[in-house]
Amino acid sequence: QVQLVESGGGLVQAGGSLRLSCAASGIIFSIYTMAWYCQAPGKQRELVAIITETASTNYADSVKGRFTISRDNAKNMVYLEMNSLKPDDTAVYYCRGLLNAKRDYWGQGTQVTVSS
Repeated sequence: QVQLVESGGGLVQAGGSLRLSCAASGIIFSIYTMAWYCQAPGKQRELVAIITETASTNYADSVKGRFTISRDNAKNMVYLEMNSLKPDDTAVYYCRGLLNAKRDYWGQGTQVTVSS
């Protein structure tokens, strides 16, 4: 059974930091591309950051220079370090593990709220 479990969300003031974690189980983690998405109320889910199996990374323009995605293959974990948070970053953040069309998994999400 595949599980992706996010943690680390919460309420933070603007300018603050949070570190999200995603624990993966039931997959060969090291061969998966992992990603973080966010979905704000009334908006579509959108890509925040992605890290491939070779640790190549890419970011949405809105978070470049503020967020960092990383992975620990030994622990089956992917992280999102979020700095200089803004109220616009408020959203539910989801972890995704992708290998191919049939091996595409999502976590349940963790709420991040940034107060002004």
